Amino acid sequence: MRPISPIEKITAPVGKFIHQEHTSGIVLLISVVVAIIWVNSPLQHFYHSLWDIKLSLGLGGHVLNHSLHLWINDGLMAVFFFVIGLELKREFMAGELSTIKKASLPMVAALGGMLVPACIYFFINKGTTAEHGWGIPMATDIAFALALLSVAGKNIPSSVKVFLSALAVADDLGAVLVIAIFYSSHIALGPLTIGVCLAVILLIGNKLGIRSTIFYLVIGFAIWVAFLLSGIHATIAGVLVAFTIPARTRINEKSYAQSIRGLLLEFENAIPNNSTLTTPEQHDTIEKIKELSTDAETPLQKIEFALHPWVAFVIMPLFALANAGIIIGAGFFSSLVNPVSLGVAIGLVAGKFTGVLLATWLMVKFGAQLPAQSTWKHMMGVALLAGVGFTMSLFVSGLAFTQTEMIDQAKYGILLASLLAGVLGLAVLRR
Repeated sequence: MRPISPIEKITAPVGKFIHQEHTSGIVLLISVVVAIIWVNSPLQHFYHSLWDIKLSLGLGGHVLNHSLHLWINDGLMAVFFFVIGLELKREFMAGELSTIKKASLPMVAALGGMLVPACIYFFINKGTTAEHGWGIPMATDIAFALALLSVAGKNIPSSVKVFLSALAVADDLGAVLVIAIFYSSHIALGPLTIGVCLAVILLIGNKLGIRSTIFYLVIGFAIWVAFLLSGIHATIAGVLVAFTIPARTRINEKSYAQSIRGLLLEFENAIPNNSTLTTPEQHDTIEKIKELSTDAETPLQKIEFALHPWVAFVIMPLFALANAGIIIGAGFFSSLVNPVSLGVAIGLVAGKFTGVLLATWLMVKFGAQLPAQSTWKHMMGVALLAGVGFTMSLFVSGLAFTQTEMIDQAKYGILLASLLAGVLGLAVLRR
């Protein structure tokens, strides 16, 4: 067993905290609380002026000049959607969505959990300028939902967690399609054509066996710029690029294990150096092990694993900090009585619960099986937790509305509904 260095003793608790499944939800919650306290404090002006700071990026005469708020929502969130795309591809290839039998129940449940909330919102806001916001209550925040499920109790079957994860991933896929089709502005064919051609280059690179992370990320950035200029929301570029990332190893498990055993034997048989340095022969063997290990992992999983902490602990908290700032005054509860807030809140709490549970019940009636060792009470809890729509709902509200008043009303409904759905879901599951 190797000795632990002093710095590792200091960082070990931090690493342990980061790798717990509910940690990202806690960090996200802290960001929301900080944003609300900040915007309701004497530093309110600084909160708004910070996100309005202009930042420029470009070469020559081609310059993108946007506010910090827009760079977070259209730039950093593209990385968030890129990771979602990687998760989707992984789930479709070897996860809970890889076969029709596995995917049918969570995908149909996710579909029910999207359609019913959208219909409720549209019915409440039909004929008004706010009806375009029907996509706001459709999505589930996977980080919050899984964090709440993890603190609901150790007796929750692992199959229930898998079901909620698959439901949320399918939900994300639906949200991406809704954003691409219904929440993109006027399309400019020139930049869009360039973006599509670059995506084709990535697909060709995948087929040719190019596995360089730099190749995919550099061209992926160019696709993001092209989509940003085309009118299709730039975050869709993240999902598109993710689906071009190679997801196969160069060497199979059996060959890898045999080769590693041979290299380890070679390393053991090398003449010992009896110092802190390795011999040239030992160094050469170590390099062969590194190269072999690189061939044994997929670029998709490598990139996803590398980016996940940045998304969970930097991008999503920053997004929450920049978008969750709502003023809570004396008339806060009376301000909730408006079609937008009611449509979002009822859609997320009642709509998600009804849609997910009804769709699951119908699938079981037609022969599907509930997750192993789960009960209908578990399904009720999951259906309630699906109403925690925080991150994606806030994101869609910024696309659906241009009026500050409507965006704030949507935020009121999102925060209230997410809090209520989380509390009710915990109460059901902990019983």
